[in-house]
Amino acid sequence: MAKEQALYPSWSGRGPRTKAGIGLFVVAAVAVGMGIAGLDLRTSVTGEAVDAVNSPARPPVQLLPGTDLSDSTTSVRRWGLPGGVVSAPAPPPPTAPEPSSGQKPGTVRLPGGGTATLVRKEVGPDATLPVPEGVREATWWGAGLGAPIGATLLAGHVNFRGAVGPFNELWKAEQGQDVTVSDSDSKVFRYRISEIITLHKNELPDSAERLFSQQGPHRLVLVTCGGRWVGGDLGYNENRIVVATPQV
Repeated sequence: MAKEQALYPSWSGRGPRTKAGIGLFVVAAVAVGMGIAGLDLRTSVTGEAVDAVNSPARPPVQLLPGTDLSDSTTSVRRWGLPGGVVSAPAPPPPTAPEPSSGQKPGTVRLPGGGTATLVRKEVGPDATLPVPEGVREATWWGAGLGAPIGATLLAGHVNFRGAVGPFNELWKAEQGQDVTVSDSDSKVFRYRISEIITLHKNELPDSAERLFSQQGPHRLVLVTCGGRWVGGDLGYNENRIVVATPQV
């Protein structure tokens, strides 16, 4: 059995938390009924590194016949440009103006000011909910922003590969604090924290229907992990759940 190690309320960034399994959390919403019956909404992070995106290799630079680089007066010919004309660099694309709220589109802003980019996900064939690929992303599942009913679930890493994520703030959140979500059109939806729950991951299924159901009043449900690092399939042994209600 893995030796348990305390994580919260403080985090030093050292020790076994930096090994595989960092940021692992589980949303074990089993048989949530009304809208998601029979789904095992488990979200887990294995700690595997995200593959780097490799750009295609550029073709080797070739000079047209007759180009002599030893002569400083010789124009270097570029492909598609006759007569040795050197084109001016393209101007940079215009920068989109920052929204008046100061929050970028498609993000959630937590009470402490940390933000994460929303990534819409659906439950896969194996009945699991994909998790974010890094600490700066939050998986979004369930009801849309501003929906009249149902839970909007945002799940984020508490930490990953040694980096602390913005969802770490959930462990310091307090009732009455605000969370804002900006959609892709920069429309901001404001929610106020009404409930804060810490559950052992084995206890979460009993609360799944109440928290994650797509019925009942609309609410924002933020989820991350923490507690003690126990390794294995659990990783951290607790889930931190913050429920917020919409503000008009």
